[in-house]
Amino acid sequence: MIAILGAGKMGEALLSGVLRAGRRPSDLLVTVRREERGAMLRQRYGVEVVTNAEAARAADTLVLAVKPQDMGTLLGELKDHMTAGRLVISMAAGIPTAFVEERLPPDVPVVRVMSNTPVHVDEAMSVISAGTHATEEHLKLTEELLSPVGKVLRIPESLQDAATALSGSGPAYFYYLVEAMVDAGILLGMPRAAALEMVIQSAVGAAVMLRDSGDHPVMLREAVTSPAGTTISAIRELERHGVRAAVIEAIEAARDRGRELGGG
Repeated sequence: MIAILGAGKMGEALLSGVLRAGRRPSDLLVTVRREERGAMLRQRYGVEVVTNAEAARAADTLVLAVKPQDMGTLLGELKDHMTAGRLVISMAAGIPTAFVEERLPPDVPVVRVMSNTPVHVDEAMSVISAGTHATEEHLKLTEELLSPVGKVLRIPESLQDAATALSGSGPAYFYYLVEAMVDAGILLGMPRAAALEMVIQSAVGAAVMLRDSGDHPVMLREAVTSPAGTTISAIRELERHGVRAAVIEAIEAARDRGRELGGG
């Protein structure tokens, strides 16, 4: 039995993904803060909605999908209802496994996860790290749970804040760039819908080439960059305005904010 505690947008996306992957609604429990939210999930997916304490007693795997600021309260509700045999998967940004372990019974295995919003279309990037008591078996169980909704990568927990900044927040950077490119198309006289379609397809095509070719992004960029051509003129302006440095500094700032959320 798997319980998703705090079935908001990310929790619901995971719920939907594991159901599409073949799990039965009867294999899943969810918890929510609002009754109307629970009624909607029950009607839409056929899953049972329970309290946090009931989930802790019944489920073999608990997925903690609450906001970071709510994690302490949630763990307090779970502590007296759990045994060491339960696997806890924490999806809260910035919260280290030690924080979770300290607030649960001894020896409970905890796996920390950072996923991102493409979980909604089964294209998530999820990175996982083992806590003190998590074994290879627990990591494999976590991978099996997350793989239906995207790619899963193991990393040391010391890199989790960096992963949050790079891939957890990564889709927002992409949307920001798309927005700017569409605005540029409009400035050049392109209808918004046409500009958006061109940018989206260019991005999808570029991403597939990058994924499937095995070539370094520099090589792929250089293949588009002809001598004295249009692309090199654009690249020169991006470099002149420090776009590369701004991206690096932005991701560093996101990493630092993740550490603050975790009290690090």
